[in-house]
Amino acid sequence: MSDASVMTRETITLAGIEIELHEGGDGPPLLFLHGASGFTPDPPYVGLLAQRRHLIAPSHPGFGASGLPLWLDTIDDIAHLYLEFMDRRGLGRVDVVGCSLGGWLAAEIATKVPERIGKLALVGPVGVKLGPADKLDIPDVFAMAQDKVTRLIYHDVDKGKIDVAKMTDEQVTALARNRETTALLTWEPWMHNPKLRHRLHRIASPTLFIRGASDGLVSADYVDGYAKLIPNARVTTIAAAGHAPQLEQPEEFARALFAFLDGAAQTGGTR
Repeated sequence: MSDASVMTRETITLAGIEIELHEGGDGPPLLFLHGASGFTPDPPYVGLLAQRRHLIAPSHPGFGASGLPLWLDTIDDIAHLYLEFMDRRGLGRVDVVGCSLGGWLAAEIATKVPERIGKLALVGPVGVKLGPADKLDIPDVFAMAQDKVTRLIYHDVDKGKIDVAKMTDEQVTALARNRETTALLTWEPWMHNPKLRHRLHRIASPTLFIRGASDGLVSADYVDGYAKLIPNARVTTIAAAGHAPQLEQPEEFARALFAFLDGAAQTGGTR
């Protein structure tokens, strides 16, 4: 069975916005919030997660095939949208995984309804300002050549190469929309909500930060500093992986994630 065949795709409406929703698999629900590259059901990690959980993966407004109204322009807006989604789906208490920009989104949600988050996994998350005001915590990916961005994101740069000529029109459109929406949501202030760090103490769920050892976007110091702002949080590092360990090391990613979700005392590589 291919990873894509595990998942179904439909369009739902939230607050008047058409949202693309992927879901499938068996087990307790797991809300998966994607990063700036969007979500597709094809990568191997999707099938690995769906083997043990009912994976619920919406495409954020402006990503994939989801609509983007003029009034929506912050991560906080999307957090409120997903609170409505949780209500509609009856997700009274749910485990959440958020990757990069999706990690920021997951953290925002967890500060608003801490009692409704079971366990929280943040994969290379952005969203807080930790360093001096005159220095970026996260490199400005829009101010550098794509090949440099690829080297920052991937441990194996070959895995990050994109051949647009081999992509469908739908895939090319999604690629462009994902990039445009990322700029809209993260541009000013760059990659963070100044208020979030002052709210993170509200998160009540066990929290695991997962970082790829070769991540050039989100540094180890940034992740460690972020984790210190959340009670009951710890960090694990996955070797031979960059900013998206779920893509480069899917089996190790799934192993570390399920060791955490299923209540193991610790995951490999914890600092």
